[in-house]
Amino acid sequence: MKTTLRPALVLFGALTLVVGVFYPALVTGMGKAAFADAAAGSLIINDGTVVGSRLIGQSFTSPGYFWGRPSATAPVPYNAAGSGGSNQGPLNPALGDAVKGRIAALRAADPGNTAPVPVDLVTASASGLDPEISVAAARYQAGRVAAARTLSRAQIDALVTRHTVGRTLGVFGEPRVNVLALNLALDQTSR
Repeated sequence: MKTTLRPALVLFGALTLVVGVFYPALVTGMGKAAFADAAAGSLIINDGTVVGSRLIGQSFTSPGYFWGRPSATAPVPYNAAGSGGSNQGPLNPALGDAVKGRIAALRAADPGNTAPVPVDLVTASASGLDPEISVAAARYQAGRVAAARTLSRAQIDALVTRHTVGRTLGVFGEPRVNVLALNLALDQTSR
């Protein structure tokens, strides 16, 4: 037994060091060297204070702010520890009821807006943490935000355009707007 136990323990110790210490340290170091901002959480700092991350959405409910996609994390919205989809399929009655409720809330917040509601304003993303909305979703909310902030619609549209990010590598995804960055720009404009 001693002849097999000692080599097994040595191998276990060696693999623990390689796979549990050296490899993670190497990958973390390479990540920090190649992608320093992302490895540090892609934090957004405003006036010396961390106000959020470009990678995780935040809940905005005031009419003077753009609202992001609904969060699928419960009971706390945009909780990164609870990341995951709602697992509700398109035929699930609970999803239909949630979407109807979200449409009603959007209509109540801006009764004069009769435009079709963009789907990303009423459905959660796969992670439930999406920090971005489509350009159509931002434009849909522009009138409400302009009225609440007593700014012109042209000013709001210009901010949306300035904060629109194109397709990744010019091919992947759709143009989008980071909600936190846009709302911070709104706060700067309103000062």
